[in-house]
Amino acid sequence: MNKYFLIALISIITFANAFSQSDVPAPAPKQSQSIYLTHATIHIGNGKVLQNATIGFENGKIIFLEENPSFKTDETMGKMIDCTGKHIYPGIIAANTKVGLDEIEAVRATNDYAEVGNYNPDARAIIAYNTDSRVTPTVRSNGVLFAQSTPLYGTVSGTSAVVQLDAWNWEDALLKEDGVWMNWPSMQSRGGWWAEPSASTTNKDYDKQVNAIKDYFRDAKSYADAGAHDKKNLRFEAMTGLFSKAKTLYINVDRVKEIQHAIAFTEEFGLRLVISGGEESWMIADELAKKNVAVILGKTHELPSGDDADIDQPFKTPGVLQRAGVLFCLSIPGGFWQERNLPFNAGTSVAYGLTKEEALAAITLNTAKILGVDAQIGSLEKGKDASLIVSTGDVLDMKTSDIQYAFIGGRMIDLNNKQKELNQKFSKKYGLN
Repeated sequence: MNKYFLIALISIITFANAFSQSDVPAPAPKQSQSIYLTHATIHIGNGKVLQNATIGFENGKIIFLEENPSFKTDETMGKMIDCTGKHIYPGIIAANTKVGLDEIEAVRATNDYAEVGNYNPDARAIIAYNTDSRVTPTVRSNGVLFAQSTPLYGTVSGTSAVVQLDAWNWEDALLKEDGVWMNWPSMQSRGGWWAEPSASTTNKDYDKQVNAIKDYFRDAKSYADAGAHDKKNLRFEAMTGLFSKAKTLYINVDRVKEIQHAIAFTEEFGLRLVISGGEESWMIADELAKKNVAVILGKTHELPSGDDADIDQPFKTPGVLQRAGVLFCLSIPGGFWQERNLPFNAGTSVAYGLTKEEALAAITLNTAKILGVDAQIGSLEKGKDASLIVSTGDVLDMKTSDIQYAFIGGRMIDLNNKQKELNQKFSKKYGLN
């Protein structure tokens, strides 16, 4: 055997072992008995809050939800968990993420969120989704139980998937392949970096780039309208659901004129549009509400890119959209380990115009509606999946939030992860326990 081949083989095996699932908690088994969480403050996700309430579920579905229940629970009904003084919330949903698609940013072999080329609607994020990621348990332990894994880059990046974050494989994880993602051309570009940006320049090819997108979508629509094909075009096949509105077209776009151009484009082709990013969406909030265009807001914990914008505009934008009646949710676009901070981003918005329950909806029910999975998750209602978290404090507050229990489809999830293990290890070493 060639010694170089042997060295390569040993390297591959060593690398694989380094990222094995040995220290990733095994997925929880199917719910085997009824479970009741009693005497808790229950945040439904739709704005309602129940005090001293009990929620019960069996076979993965919520069967009981009542404030000050008239009956006395006992062990004959199933497993009882006293949640006095605790808060119960729907499982948090992270939109527009790289969860399961990225492991170590500096190691290219662990990055699987982009394909070569400009038009890749057939690139399915779910095929690349890694259920053995060490990152996922760290996100899950902070209450994020679902994610939209999304491809990046190019003009048409690919097809995203909504997944639950406790699964053996991608087939178990998948809730829905929900839509195709694209990046709208920018009219202006700016170089440099955030601390020292350079002057913006006009994109002279903007009209040409927009026309190229329209030509591509015209070809895809003609293919879809033609019906069955003897020879299939896999890229156009992935787009057929857009023209029947079975799938959503997600467009990454921030500037107000570009947002309006993107809206006009989707109206021309009769597509269901969701704006992602939407930094300047607040400027046309009434128009978005009138046209029923939803928004997945980008990072709120950052400075505005516009020179004339208020310094705190990213923090204020959720409140503006809420008051205008726009369906929106919060996100940390392109994040994976960062998604654990999503509830705290929502908490910040409370100081800038949202109520706590509106902020909660912006990472639960609103997100579920935008992704088309609100019949299953996003709020705590009878008949929906029993996917919820139990915290000793306010889940939107980093000082008090402490997730005690998490359930996905009624299954009690292991909240341990590598970071908790390291914390315990070195706390013992330095006598901090």
